[in-house]
Amino acid sequence: MHFTPDTEDALAFAVELGNTAPGASRSGGDELPSPAELASLLARNQYSGRKDGSDAELAEVLATRDLVRRIWSLDRDEAALAVNRILADAHALPYLLRHDGFDWHLHATPQDAPLAERIRVEIALALVDIIRSHETGRLRVCAADDCTGLLLDLSRNGSKRFCSVRCGNRVNMIAFRARKEGGA
Repeated sequence: MHFTPDTEDALAFAVELGNTAPGASRSGGDELPSPAELASLLARNQYSGRKDGSDAELAEVLATRDLVRRIWSLDRDEAALAVNRILADAHALPYLLRHDGFDWHLHATPQDAPLAERIRVEIALALVDIIRSHETGRLRVCAADDCTGLLLDLSRNGSKRFCSVRCGNRVNMIAFRARKEGGA
């Protein structure tokens, strides 16, 4: 499956943000415990615009993370309603912008808008493409019983089941051992 680069970037960021939550993260704990870890996440993803670096901003981003995690599992109609609420709450007005070495791509809030609002709106714009393409089934939660990690399946056949190779290997090893014990 192929979407525009800014859509894929926003969706990849949504997955990375969502997978900082306890139960979804590699560590099992909250991987955004302070503004410093948030700053690191934003730097890795070349996130531009206003960043306050405050505890209040972190709290808003964590609430956004929870919202993204809820939207990820909604059916198409419910996701569309949630996206519409995000865009309406932000008074989003899409426009094209080229900056920081990135080619023309969509923004819908000013660069000085609060960080959490910009994150919500950018992810919402990416979800618009997913919803319009009837591809909400490509937004999934990891199939491993002990993981709540988000995954974005951009494979051709749409068969990705695990958020990481680690989860896939762990589930496969458990199944292998169960088969081995059943046959012995």
